[in-house]
Amino acid sequence: MIWQFATRYFWAKKSTNAINIIAWISVCAIAVGTAALFIILSVFNGFSELVASLYSSFYPSIKIVPAQGKQLYLDTAMLQRIRAVPGIVYYSEVVEEKAVLSYNNEPTIAILKGVDSNYTRVSGVKNKIIRGKYETMSQGIPEGVFGYDLEGAMGIDVTRSDIPVTVYLPRPGADATTLPEQALSSDVLFPVGAFNIQQDFNTQYVITDIGFLRRLLSMKGGQMSALEVAIAPNVSDKSVQNSLQRLLGSKFVVQTRFDQNQSLFAIMQTEKWFVYIILSFVLVIAAFNMVGSLSMLVIEKQKDVTILKAMGAHESLIRRIFLAEGLLIAGFGAVGGFVLGFTICWLQQRFGIIKLGGTSFLVDAFPVSMHLADFLLITITILAIGVGAGWYPARTAARQAIELKAT
Repeated sequence: MIWQFATRYFWAKKSTNAINIIAWISVCAIAVGTAALFIILSVFNGFSELVASLYSSFYPSIKIVPAQGKQLYLDTAMLQRIRAVPGIVYYSEVVEEKAVLSYNNEPTIAILKGVDSNYTRVSGVKNKIIRGKYETMSQGIPEGVFGYDLEGAMGIDVTRSDIPVTVYLPRPGADATTLPEQALSSDVLFPVGAFNIQQDFNTQYVITDIGFLRRLLSMKGGQMSALEVAIAPNVSDKSVQNSLQRLLGSKFVVQTRFDQNQSLFAIMQTEKWFVYIILSFVLVIAAFNMVGSLSMLVIEKQKDVTILKAMGAHESLIRRIFLAEGLLIAGFGAVGGFVLGFTICWLQQRFGIIKLGGTSFLVDAFPVSMHLADFLLITITILAIGVGAGWYPARTAARQAIELKAT
């Protein structure tokens, strides 16, 4: 009965056209606000997934690092136990160290990342090669795959150059009293490829053979900077993380991809919530039209309210009728907004209508990804705004005194 009254009040012709006009303005305002909120959140999702995909090409699903210091040691037996953890499909031993690279007598500071043969199974770097080839060792000669920006900054052409890059690394145990010529280990590697993932990696990383780097750093087999792990599809990284942490104990830290980029993902989530709050305030402002429309409807329906009360209707029934009226206005606006927002997002996904300016982006158009969670969040927000906007007019109608006049 409540919804019958509310629906009839919404569609019925009013004595003053302004009431109908304001009601439909409220519906349109909420529809536009809903569409804007849905589209903006979908764009944020698209950028988040794009950035996550870029970082996932370089960062593994799970990474094991030492709790203290720069190196860890895992013997063959422990590696076998790690491999036996449910969900793990591959692992790769990795050594990272800052080094000075010299090419044509021009020094550059970079990060050398020594990897084993399994590295291509735990990362997507091989798929991001844009020049040359992916290779870290050939016939016992160390080779390097350079970040695209680092290659350009050093003046290297990986497809043509036969000139090696000289690598300088600090010797373990060297201190201020060590002679300069004894403080550094040096060797050469040949640039053979360049990858393009993301600027943070493109400007500073060189991927080479782990044996080459261990020899320069006087490291033994089993010593590494980190163990990078790939997990099977549809396996929770959290469950694998917990299993590994219990296996390894407190001397090791097991990181998911989120943990490895915690500040980045935290900032992206914060920005998304900040935008959600701002656009929710836009919906709240739009809801003021609802308050005006419902208040005028209460005045319009004074006689109906009086008759209902005379027939025994409680204040709660009157209040719920006008609250339902507010929810109808919000609901029609939400449905229209979702249809509009979904249509725009689908067109953007399919045709890339709105382009990104410039030519240096990895994608041509704004990325969009629609999530069910956003739909539910916006729906709850609109319902809350609809109830809030309808509360005062509904309470006013419910408290209206009975004034029956004899005719």
